[in-house]
Amino acid sequence: MSNDNQTILTKDGAEKLKEELNRLINVERPQIIEALASARAQGDLKENADYDAARNRQGEVEGRIKEIENILANAKIVRESTNNDKVVGIGSKVTIKASNERSEDTYTIVGTVEADPINNKISNESPLGLALTGHRVGDEIEVRGKVNYKVKILNIQKNK
Repeated sequence: MSNDNQTILTKDGAEKLKEELNRLINVERPQIIEALASARAQGDLKENADYDAARNRQGEVEGRIKEIENILANAKIVRESTNNDKVVGIGSKVTIKASNERSEDTYTIVGTVEADPINNKISNESPLGLALTGHRVGDEIEVRGKVNYKVKILNIQKNK
């Protein structure tokens, strides 16, 4: 398997995907099968909205199951660093302060599949994630994007 096909995941991210897969297979799928059987019992399937809705949901669920299985089959689970250098990497929770801001922000660096900016989980491939990776507390770094800006690393925690 080439590295191009690998998906980087934290241990927590992999566990969440496994839980979602389990729920889809053991809860959602049986519910859809039941809904399809109920809709078939109503008769003519050509004009049966319940049947159409259940088939659409089945397609969504089966697609997501295949997607998660593919992600997990090609996943590289990143182990948290145990070094004492406190270097930013995947799984690090980093507190930064932008040079033009008064407030501090804390982000967790994750793989692209786990990225959730609303919950301060940023991809290691995002401009900020790329800029922070490999740096230490006290480093001032330029983040390159549409508008370049500087940030200073105030704290690094490794997620347990």
